[in-house]
Amino acid sequence: MTNEIKPPLWILLELTHKCPLECAYCYNQLDFTNTKDAMSTKDWFRVMDEARDMGAVQLGISGGEPLLNKDLVKIVEYANNKKFYTNLITSGVGAPKGIVKKLKEAGLKTVQLGIQSHDRNTMTLITNNKNSYDEKIAFAKEVKEAGLQLIINTCITRQNIHQVGEIIEFADELGGNYLEIANIQYYGWALKNINALLPTQEQLDEAKKVTDFYRSKEKAMKVFFVVPDYFADRPKACMNGWGTTFLTINPDGVALPCNTANTLPLEFPNVKDFSIEQIWNESHAFNYFRGDSWMNPTCASCDEKEKDFGGCRCQAFALTGDMNEADPVCSKSDFHHVVTDKVAESLGTTDAKIWYRNRKNSLELSS
Repeated sequence: MTNEIKPPLWILLELTHKCPLECAYCYNQLDFTNTKDAMSTKDWFRVMDEARDMGAVQLGISGGEPLLNKDLVKIVEYANNKKFYTNLITSGVGAPKGIVKKLKEAGLKTVQLGIQSHDRNTMTLITNNKNSYDEKIAFAKEVKEAGLQLIINTCITRQNIHQVGEIIEFADELGGNYLEIANIQYYGWALKNINALLPTQEQLDEAKKVTDFYRSKEKAMKVFFVVPDYFADRPKACMNGWGTTFLTINPDGVALPCNTANTLPLEFPNVKDFSIEQIWNESHAFNYFRGDSWMNPTCASCDEKEKDFGGCRCQAFALTGDMNEADPVCSKSDFHHVVTDKVAESLGTTDAKIWYRNRKNSLELSS
């Protein structure tokens, strides 16, 4: 496995962790209230300058909810002038009037919109926001009227997995160019809520069949089905390998090699203190899991290590307490039983409390 450091290709700007929704599967850390919006618009401009100079070409803009940033149009316009391909990742809720048209004029290329269900009550249950259904539908229509590409993302949970067929048809009716049926990654709030969210293997198999049936119709909308971690025997190659492709910047300026890396016991650099080039090439945290010298014997001796790179470091730490362990999703891991035990516990629980992602719960869980 090579240790050659290639430049980042995909940059994600997390403009804020504020959000009008309270989704129980959010990947933001449980103590997100400790993360402040400390980056000025000029700071974001400088990050884009430095990342583009290194060769980055894709720019995602997310949160929290990026629509809450008053300078969002300026940020998109600046990114477009830097020749980034821009993608807005949004809930579509709380959108200022006329914002979609302004974003299109500023050069935005793609909108990725979260749609939890075709059904109003189910969407309200998942988002804990009674206005989310109407606002999301209105936002999707504005996106299509503006001529932007629309990617719809649906996170699959126990609450909506039986609706996959209807959700596919609904996404098609909304004019989606792509639909990602995303099985949840159980970090952060999702891991806290796993006993309320995890579907059964049988439900997942049926959802996959429904998805494949739609694909067989060869309609214009492309549908992707993300395989669930907890029912696999091999881990995903998270982020195409640590520090190889992806770089995210938190609202407080902390740079991370993946969205949830700040859950690890590593000290990550801040873009206010270091350049993107210094962070990417020289920081201890970004170099820590590059190559295979960090691997324990299970991963180091595996003939698939250049395929999955040992799996997800955040998942390994969350489930074993050791970030250097093999991803417990892998059947070769000494801790694979932790995953199977969690599945058994979750599926045996029918009345689990849902901890919605909000300030009150964040403060309680992080106190």
